[in-house]
Amino acid sequence: MEAVARRKAAAYVCLSCTRQFQRQIRRQYHNAAPRPDIYDVVCVGGGPAGLSLLTALRANPVTSHLRVALVEAQGLSKVKSWKLPPNKYSNRCSSLTPTSAFYLDQIGAWEHLDQTRVQPYHEMQVWDGVTDARIEFDWAPGSALVEGTTIAYMNENLNLTSGLLKRLEQLGGVSVFEGAKVENITFGEETENLDLRQWPVVHISGGKQLTARLLVGADGANSPVRAFAGIDAKGWDYNRHGVVATLEMEGEGWGEEHMKIAYQRFLPTGPVAMLPMPGKYSTLVWSTTPENASLLKSLSPKDFVAMVNAAFRLSPVDLAFMHTQGANQDDEYSWRLQHTSFNPRAIPQTVVGVQDGTVASFPLKMRHADTYIGERVALVGDAAHTIHPLAGQGLNQGQGDVQSLAKTIEHAVTHGQDIGSIMSLESYVSERYTANHVLLGVVDKLHKLYSAESGPLVPLRSLGLNAVNALGPLKSFFMKQAAGSGTKLF
Repeated sequence: MEAVARRKAAAYVCLSCTRQFQRQIRRQYHNAAPRPDIYDVVCVGGGPAGLSLLTALRANPVTSHLRVALVEAQGLSKVKSWKLPPNKYSNRCSSLTPTSAFYLDQIGAWEHLDQTRVQPYHEMQVWDGVTDARIEFDWAPGSALVEGTTIAYMNENLNLTSGLLKRLEQLGGVSVFEGAKVENITFGEETENLDLRQWPVVHISGGKQLTARLLVGADGANSPVRAFAGIDAKGWDYNRHGVVATLEMEGEGWGEEHMKIAYQRFLPTGPVAMLPMPGKYSTLVWSTTPENASLLKSLSPKDFVAMVNAAFRLSPVDLAFMHTQGANQDDEYSWRLQHTSFNPRAIPQTVVGVQDGTVASFPLKMRHADTYIGERVALVGDAAHTIHPLAGQGLNQGQGDVQSLAKTIEHAVTHGQDIGSIMSLESYVSERYTANHVLLGVVDKLHKLYSAESGPLVPLRSLGLNAVNALGPLKSFFMKQAAGSGTKLF
């Protein structure tokens, strides 16, 4: 009996020792494994949308205590200190509505932009290249300089990004991982103290791991965050490219420096827009076929300038012929211009030069994510939607997303909610999805409508354009919608 008791005691001690040893091994394992940093918000993407969101969170006293991180594959130091001479402009520019500009001012970023490189414009001239039907988005005489009559502000994307980075540096409190490529996004693990199995973990180059209560994808149209969340994006390619360039004009515009005008002509191959920059400069956005875009990029500066001037003056037939020439467009344009009648003050002033190295192109597409949220995931900007540039609303859509998501996070913090839960994020998607979807649809239909060269659609669209131009209240409504200051429809 005594021997049996000793064996039982030995077994008991061995079992107890085994359990203790297993706990020690687990602790050693967890101590040896790389421990991910835990953040309230991790934003992947250091473009205007991602930077605006982090700035908004840090600038708001309600959300300023949140632990936030930024992951950006590119280096940001050069962007923050970005500077160009007064007579040089980047070819990637965007139109900021007064609503977007006001929000940037609210979060303290607007003052950090180089204001000498920001150009407000007060009128838009839009016309049909086939029928010459026109709508003039102009304010009542004498009101163009009154506050509230700015349609939009033209601004270089790098100027905006640089300003946001300076504001973020001023606010502090953001862990910035620049030059850090996202290698993988997984779910966390369960530990003795925390269950992170539903939390996203961003694995970045260098072996660092960032665990997020809320992971924000501001990482562009091919968003890794969207792919991780399993959110599909539907849409199509337009088989069109956007050709951009920085142009030098013969003057500061028909309205001089205080009355800048934007121009857009709808051609069968796509719209061509000339948007004012400070002084005698403008930025070009020309949507056309990939073949035409390739030709335009191959031309000498003199022939490229001739093609741009032709795009706003010659008939679509003449312009199509000039696209078949490999060179000498300048001579062809000069000859054809003599046989073309037009009102010079209804179109942009003559282009006299193109800035070296600014002629480039990018493919145009329309995409819309099935939703903007998942469990502990939210999408903003191009990660959520990609739009045709003819309305100049891509950047403004992203700013609208940011404003809504920042407000959603503020509400969750104020009411003690989990900022990453689906329930907390629902108000964001309900506010933004329909509004974005409608705008995407309208712009897509406009592109298709003005791609027709003949048939019943041509006179109908001209009739509609002339009717809107003649009806003052309706035209004013569209102008306010374009400026982002009209009544919200959704």
